[in-house]
Amino acid sequence: WHSFLSALKQGVVMSFFSFGQSAQIDIVLNDAETRKKAEHKTEDGKKDQYFLFYDGDTVSGKVNVTLKNPGKRLEHQGIKIEFIGKIELYYDKGNNYEFVSLVKDLAQPGELTQSRTFDFEFTNVEKPYEAYTGQNVKLRYFLRVTVSRRLNDISKEMDIVVHTLSMFPELNSSIKMEVGIEDCLHIEFEYNKSKYHLKDVIVGKIYFLLVRIKIRHMEINIIKRETTGTGTNVYHENDTIAKYEIMDGAPVRGESIPIRLFLAGYEITPTMRDINKKYSVRYYLNLVLIDEEERRYFKQQEITLWRRGDVVRKSMSRQAAIASQRFECSSSDEKALAHAQDKEQ
Repeated sequence: WHSFLSALKQGVVMSFFSFGQSAQIDIVLNDAETRKKAEHKTEDGKKDQYFLFYDGDTVSGKVNVTLKNPGKRLEHQGIKIEFIGKIELYYDKGNNYEFVSLVKDLAQPGELTQSRTFDFEFTNVEKPYEAYTGQNVKLRYFLRVTVSRRLNDISKEMDIVVHTLSMFPELNSSIKMEVGIEDCLHIEFEYNKSKYHLKDVIVGKIYFLLVRIKIRHMEINIIKRETTGTGTNVYHENDTIAKYEIMDGAPVRGESIPIRLFLAGYEITPTMRDINKKYSVRYYLNLVLIDEEERRYFKQQEITLWRRGDVVRKSMSRQAAIASQRFECSSSDEKALAHAQDKEQ
C-alpha cells in the first residue's frame, strides 16, 4: 500500500513536470559576429573565450524565449534582463557584492502562447573594474534573463569579460636597489622602469661589487600577491608567475649580467589596488640568490602592471579611446622613446 502511494505520488510529480510548459532562453548580442573575444580563466582553472567589453561600451542584443511544448501556454509573473557586476569572495560564499546592477523589463506578467524574441539595450554601461578570477576572489560581469513563475523561475546567465585600459604613465622612473651582506656580498641591480604594460619587456642589469660567498644560482621571479578581506580577516596568496634564470655558476667581482624578461608569455593582469574595498592584486620582482650551502638571499621590489589599448574601437568609451590613441605612437615616436630609454640605461 505504501509502495502504491509512493508510486502514485511520483507519477503525479512526473506528470506535472512532463506536461507543464517550460522554455529555453538564449541571449544573442547584436554585435556577436564582430565583437572581439578574450580568453579568461574560470573558477576551476580552465580557460574559455568570452565577448570582450570596455568601460562605457553599450551592451545590447536579443533574448529568445523558445517554448519547449508547442501549443501549450506559459504563464509567468514577468520577464526581465539584468546586467550585473559582482564580486564573489570564496571564503564568504553567503555574501556577494554587486557594484553594478541594471534591470530592464522585457514583458509584463501574463502568458506566452508562442516563442518570442525581446530586444534589450544597456547604454554606455559603467564597468569600472577588470574581470578577474583569483585564488580567493572572483569579479565577474554577466547578463541574466529571468522568466518569473509561481513555482520555479526559468533563468539563463551569460558571462562577459571586461578589460580596463590605462593611460601611458608620464613618470616612469627606473628602479635601483642594493643587496648586501657585510664583508661578504654587495650587489646592485637596476631595472629600466617601474611600470610595465602587459606585453612589455623588463630590461635590467646586475652588478657584482663584492663577492666573498660562493653563489651557485641566481634568478628573478615575478610574484603575484592577491590580498582579500579587511582588518583582522586579511588573506594573502602569493603565486610565482615566472622564474627567469639569470646565471648558473659563481660570479666574480666586477661582473655585470644583463636581464631581458618578456612579459607577454605569462598569465598576468593589471595591478589592482583596493578594488571596491574588497581585494588587491600586486606584482613584485624578486631577485633570488642561492649559495652552495642552499642558503637563499633575496630582495623584492613592487612593479606596476597596466593594460594598454591596441586598436581604437568605435564602441569604446571616450576615456578608453583617448587612452588607446595615446599608445598608438608613430614609428618616429617609438624610435625616440627607445633612444631615450637606451640613454637612461
